[in-house]
Amino acid sequence: MENHEKISIFLVDDDALFLKSLEIEFLEHADFTINTFPTGESCVKNLHLNPDIIILDYHLDGIVEGAMNGIETLDKIKENNLGIPVIMLSSQDKIDVAINCMHHMAFDYVVKNETAFIRLQKIITNIFKFKKMEKQIQWYMERM
Repeated sequence: MENHEKISIFLVDDDALFLKSLEIEFLEHADFTINTFPTGESCVKNLHLNPDIIILDYHLDGIVEGAMNGIETLDKIKENNLGIPVIMLSSQDKIDVAINCMHHMAFDYVVKNETAFIRLQKIITNIFKFKKMEKQIQWYMERM
């Protein structure tokens, strides 16, 4: 990703109010390209847009009966592109839910609460620090 390009984020949540408030927060605090999706299926159909990061709700059960849940969506995303960092969101503050997300290769897990956006900002910053370090390590390894 070039420095002049905007960071592309997919927000996936079946809670329309939360989804819109999260979109507004991101647009007010940084120069992002945001795509919002109410279902996992709609997110997966648009992976060709190559998002830099996906923020994905754990449940996704509020709109379409029988729709993919967050873990199923996460698995489909990883099948399509293993390198896309996916941050899982949930109202559940349970360690077993977080561990399950990590077993399915989520980058991180955030509980939906009043500090969720601040935590997401920090995680996104860390994702890009991590990607930069990966590139540096790869550069050094190629020269050895």
